[in-house]
Amino acid sequence: MAEERESQFERHARTVTILTTVSRFGGLARDATMSRIFGVGPLMDAFAFGFMVPNLFRRLFGEGALSAAFLPAFTRGIESDLGTTRYMAWLLISRATVLLSALVLLSEVLLLWGVFDDALDSNGIRLLAIMLPYAPLVCMVALVGSMLQAYGRFGPTAAAPIVLNLLLVITTLALEPAVTSGLITRESHVSWVAASVLLTGVIQLVWVLLALRKVMPRSIDRDEARARSMARKVGLQALPMILGLGVLQFNTLLDGLIASWPTLVGPTIPFTEIAYPLPEGSMATLSWAARLYEFPLGVFGIAIATAIFPQLAREHGDDRAFTSTLRRGIRMTLFIGLPASVGVILVRDPLTAVVLQGYSFTASDTRWVAFILLGYATAIWAYCLTQLFVRAFYARGETMTPVKVAIAMVALNLLLNLTLIWTPLKVAGLAWSTAICAIIQTLVLAFLLQRRMGGLLDSSVLRGLFATIVVTLVTAVCAGVVFLLLHPSGDASNWWYQFVVLISVVAVGGCAALVTARLLRMPELGWLLGSSRTG
Repeated sequence: MAEERESQFERHARTVTILTTVSRFGGLARDATMSRIFGVGPLMDAFAFGFMVPNLFRRLFGEGALSAAFLPAFTRGIESDLGTTRYMAWLLISRATVLLSALVLLSEVLLLWGVFDDALDSNGIRLLAIMLPYAPLVCMVALVGSMLQAYGRFGPTAAAPIVLNLLLVITTLALEPAVTSGLITRESHVSWVAASVLLTGVIQLVWVLLALRKVMPRSIDRDEARARSMARKVGLQALPMILGLGVLQFNTLLDGLIASWPTLVGPTIPFTEIAYPLPEGSMATLSWAARLYEFPLGVFGIAIATAIFPQLAREHGDDRAFTSTLRRGIRMTLFIGLPASVGVILVRDPLTAVVLQGYSFTASDTRWVAFILLGYATAIWAYCLTQLFVRAFYARGETMTPVKVAIAMVALNLLLNLTLIWTPLKVAGLAWSTAICAIIQTLVLAFLLQRRMGGLLDSSVLRGLFATIVVTLVTAVCAGVVFLLLHPSGDASNWWYQFVVLISVVAVGGCAALVTARLLRMPELGWLLGSSRTG
């Protein structure tokens, strides 16, 4: 039975990975399109900041605290009292929607009244006002997606971002002729692109609701009083998590403000003549670099954590099964995360050039984004493990432990941010701060889980870690040799040459990793490919 549960988790992980891979390639196409059309500058700074805000709502409410408190209760409830649990779910979704809509409405009123007109750039206000209503829509998508995951349906939610990427690419390209002919301005162009984000939210919500309608039985027997009690309990469980995670998301917002300051506020620190250390375009370059490192994170790290969460929630109370599933999750995450970190570090220059460089995005922009990407890439493995460990705590019902760790990391991250931007790292200091804090957070969470569960990091995990380090070293050597042979010998500004370098390094590194894992007979490779063989 344990083997059946484990193979089911791996099957779900492969489903999410495949669909997320398609989505992430769509995201690269979106970034490639927008970077070439809009380039790096104040306009993309404003768009990146405006798009970041609704995503913070999604991470906090949709995929964050509320979802983490809701999914275990929903997963257990549908097995015992479907009608009551279903009613509880709709109560939570409706209440969250009303709350978020009220917050959005208040924010829109403040923006439209021009409260910040004297402090912020008008483009930033306009684009934020346009995209802010996406927040309640994307949160509803995430919560309905949690219900689908409880029924073993991971596909619709994982595929939903494809719609966003497609519409952004279409809108960006379709209106470019109108800009070049003088019919609309570049500012109007980016506003229409922002408006397509709202259309995306509507389409995504309809999509997941239709998917849920197909799998959720239409039970009418329910205990409304019990459902309200369950909803209240989930809300109370989520409240401390929202407070703690709110600090974390506020820190992310602060990162965006730090990077966007010269565009939104001005080139100097208020009430002084001291020049701000970051130039215009810092938010855009930070966002481009983040998108590139998030590719392996989203495809593998979040996919594994997303797929494992419902199973961990079901196995809560069965320590043996819970620990076994979590061990396999750790081994799979490390098996992918460590080589991914090294790989992105090696190919950061050709990767940035191939995805972003061209037209308005110059070779100088490429070098700067690649420099920022170096900081982020060092901790891809840690970002992936953090996703897994936090969900393990939530499945155990320990909601406050990861929150306390996150709050400590927020303080450290903010301190490092405000320090490193004054060094030669400049905006890359924000990336290095994020990476340093992620590594510390991962190690602390691993220590706490090991102390609570005992035997989590057993000999099988340590053997898997050692084998993964060997795979990573072999991959780094093989890919590094190819990179050194190709990269210095050609025209770094030539897109096709950079493409050849990227493909060659990735192909050689990937083959080296697969062959080494095969020679070491690592079960992680079999798990990813569909084998249930254990090790």
